[in-house]
Amino acid sequence: MALSWRFSVLADRHRALGSKLEDWSGMGTAWTYDKDMSEEHVAVRTKAGIMDVSGLKKVHLVGPHAIAVLDSITTRDLTKIYPGRSVYATMLNDRGHFTDDCIVYRTGPNAWMLVHGSGSGHEEVVKQAAGRNCAVLFDDDLHDLSLQGPLAVDYLAKYVPGIRDLKYFHHMQTTLFGAPVMISRTGYTGERGYEIFVRGQDAVMVWDRIVEEGKEMGIIPCCFSVLDMLRVESYLLFYPYDNSQMYPFADQPPGDSLWELGLDFTVSPGKTGFRGAEEHARLKGKERFKIFGMLIDADGPADLGDEVFADGKKVGVITCPSYSSLTKKSMAIARLDVDKAVHGTKLEVRGKTVITGATAHTLPFDDPEKKKRTAVG
Repeated sequence: MALSWRFSVLADRHRALGSKLEDWSGMGTAWTYDKDMSEEHVAVRTKAGIMDVSGLKKVHLVGPHAIAVLDSITTRDLTKIYPGRSVYATMLNDRGHFTDDCIVYRTGPNAWMLVHGSGSGHEEVVKQAAGRNCAVLFDDDLHDLSLQGPLAVDYLAKYVPGIRDLKYFHHMQTTLFGAPVMISRTGYTGERGYEIFVRGQDAVMVWDRIVEEGKEMGIIPCCFSVLDMLRVESYLLFYPYDNSQMYPFADQPPGDSLWELGLDFTVSPGKTGFRGAEEHARLKGKERFKIFGMLIDADGPADLGDEVFADGKKVGVITCPSYSSLTKKSMAIARLDVDKAVHGTKLEVRGKTVITGATAHTLPFDDPEKKKRTAVG
């Protein structure tokens, strides 16, 4: 972990579960535990699981110019975001290509928090805030514990008044087990779930209580990599793993348009003036590929980076495979040629030693109407 410079206070808990704490975004992260990951996948889909996703970067912006800073670097109309609400947004470079995604939380009239992964979000914030009345604080003391699954609300309802009324992409300042927390109705699983933002000094206590008390409900600790199984089913992209940073075009610099990634919905209607806005508009209809789903004729997952063929010609690459022991389906997110990104197109997956039949499939595979993550009550 030579590149790690950020540390979760839960590191010892992860080691006790068999993790070697591989690096992600500068933090030692529990990529795997010493158990069957499919057990964790089933728990999240049928009961609940708790994950330490503190490797996500948390950046506070405070001051009257904070909204202007965020408005210039993200694709969303932030004037519609009131305290207690959040929004999923993307960030572009001057070429109109995706550089990062994030959730922007409004925590007060002039107070915001931007949470992002391993892209350039923090750097963009600092650059835009220079010379403005906006304080920027990178906050690694704040840990992010993600409790995801259909029973998550039942567990939290025992301790947090009003949690059943918390809407999707809304958050509340409250306490949990006596510790101050911010609980957000967000996640990265496609399930009804909550992110618990908690101080480092309280994070171990909160983790231990949920793990111990949740046992009887079937709530278990889950490693970071189980998110890959869940995100494939739920059409949730992971930078840079689904992007041309990992699968570059031979004659072009890395970078993908929102149209190619299927993220054009993150641009608020009528919004202009954000970084890359003009190029984003110009790139519509000029897609070189499209992110699409695949169902694979196999009893297990394909391999990351397996090539996709149609009629003897390479037409794409698998960016994230998955196999569900619940549905008995082998699935994948792939970068496909535009004319092959059509539901029902017959494809072929060519791995290191095996050639397997496959079919193009619209995303998401699981809960396409998003009824689970937006459920009320």
